Amino acid sequence: MASTAVRFAERMSRLGTEGAFEVLARARKLESEGKRIVHLEIGEPDFATPDNIVEAAIGAMQNGYTHYTPASGIFEAREAVAQFVSRMLSTEVDAADVVLVPGSKNVLLFTLLACVEPGDEVILPDPGYPAYASQVNFIGAIPKTVTLREESGFRMDLDELASLVTPKTRMLIINTPQNPTGGVLTEEDVDFVCDLAHKHDLLVVSDEIYSQLVYGFHHVSPLSRPGMRERTVLMDGLSKSYAMTGWRLGYAVAPRALAARLDTLMINSSSCAAAFTQIAAIEALGSPESEHAVRRMVKVFEHRRDLVVDSMNEIPGVRCARPQGSFYVFPNIEGTGFDEHELAGRLLNEAGVAVLPGTAFGPAGKGFIRLAYTQSEDELKLGLRRIKEFIAAHKP
Repeated sequence: MASTAVRFAERMSRLGTEGAFEVLARARKLESEGKRIVHLEIGEPDFATPDNIVEAAIGAMQNGYTHYTPASGIFEAREAVAQFVSRMLSTEVDAADVVLVPGSKNVLLFTLLACVEPGDEVILPDPGYPAYASQVNFIGAIPKTVTLREESGFRMDLDELASLVTPKTRMLIINTPQNPTGGVLTEEDVDFVCDLAHKHDLLVVSDEIYSQLVYGFHHVSPLSRPGMRERTVLMDGLSKSYAMTGWRLGYAVAPRALAARLDTLMINSSSCAAAFTQIAAIEALGSPESEHAVRRMVKVFEHRRDLVVDSMNEIPGVRCARPQGSFYVFPNIEGTGFDEHELAGRLLNEAGVAVLPGTAFGPAGKGFIRLAYTQSEDELKLGLRRIKEFIAAHKP
């Protein structure tokens, strides 16, 4: 009988995965077996999507927004994004610069497909969001990593960044506030990135999905810097700030000619984002009620951050920086004697706490774990107590 094995393209061997979803699957399996798991692994707010946004979506469906839209999105929704970004980043954005996509990862993938050839080099952060290196490898480009170090608040080393640029460098990916560390880029950092981009003709993809989740810090974007509208792609969406992860609506703000190419890629992939989610986005980005909901969420996240940081720093052998953005902490656990993979695995299987090993985000995550403070205060306290008790009882 002839073999029915599927022959996969070589590029599939270069495509990575995302540790958070792998650990989530293992945690769900343990839960199905009756184990009580505290979920600190997945970057998903535990808040419900604000009522006014849900009501806008329901109204949209009832009024016929259940059909195809233009590939880049409904004009009014693109206009809402343009006005929101213009207001938040103090720069002029036009609806023609905006492309709506079913999840912001598509912004990076489409930009890579449109602008980067196999063999080109792309600079990206380590530790960093796993999709960056995975997508760069997938298209046959070469990832070059700039290390984010604990001692500098997980900012980029600017000298190291400059040293990575070669004649083959085509793109620089930045993320601020950052996943997994919660680190932020300062005005000095962003200005340096912009100068580097101008000097070497680089395209900057700026992932700012956590830009509204900052604590006592003013978010800085390269998009607002002089001359950077022509060489910056803003990668953002509604998932994090509006608790809309399952709605799958991201957006790009790109140079006009590139936005047209992203439109073509949308036509050839998803056709368009869901119509009713686009109408919901108009409500999310333009209503005072949504703005108040975001502020309330940020206040809660800031309280949770302090709880987690203070509790982790009380554990012997653990050192935890206090992040200025996102909803993650990235504690150093080297002093416990545990390897990050061993600790994450045993916390899940023995203590019932799901966390991620730092190396799920790149080699520079060695000696760290990532915790998402996206659960209730009671749930966080339970998870933190379990972590503390496990390390105390099993320290090598």
